[in-house]
Amino acid sequence: MRALDTNILARFFVDDPDDAQALEQRPAAVAALSQRSFVPVTVLLEFEWVLRGFYKLPKIEITRVFRALASIEHLTLEDRDSVLAAIDWFGKGLDFADALHLARSLRASAFLTFDQQLANRSKNLAVGPKVELLVVEPAA
Repeated sequence: MRALDTNILARFFVDDPDDAQALEQRPAAVAALSQRSFVPVTVLLEFEWVLRGFYKLPKIEITRVFRALASIEHLTLEDRDSVLAAIDWFGKGLDFADALHLARSLRASAFLTFDQQLANRSKNLAVGPKVELLVVEPAA
């Protein structure tokens, strides 16, 4: 089984007619995804960033892409259960990286952060381990 790179996923899922290199690489990406393959969690994290940051896809489209990827039976997603939870939580409003961090931390009693937004959203959605906000007292 071969592992797939972020660019393979991007070429498969994003049809970019303005990018000559993408057009040239797309058939090879389609062929690669037609075979039994492995997708590392780190590739998924980067893939979300590419879809959001480079291609400027809205969250609903990114969620749709991730669900389509997860539905391909002959692909093995690393830590599949955590990835599926992260996709769900991302669709409900968490940042994908935060959702993935939380989903992969379910064995922990708490997830520590300085990120107020993450603490609030995870509490409102009741997802992942308890998120504890660290507060730094100003120096005297």
